[in-house]
Amino acid sequence: MKYLTVEEFAEKWHLSERRIQKLCIENRIEGVIRFGHSWAIPEDAKKPEDKRFHLKLLKP
Repeated sequence: MKYLTVEEFAEKWHLSERRIQKLCIENRIEGVIRFGHSWAIPEDAKKPEDKRFHLKLLKP
């Protein structure tokens, strides 16, 4: 299995590196591996659903 870095996934998913790290810490990306201060994310990992609350979704 091939793994990618936080930086590569940030570019791939159009998210910040910090957001990818947070998703890894929260175990929201399946198959991540922590080694030292870095994360290895499986190349075929699926982007988790955004569960943050958005006010604009409530507007008619």
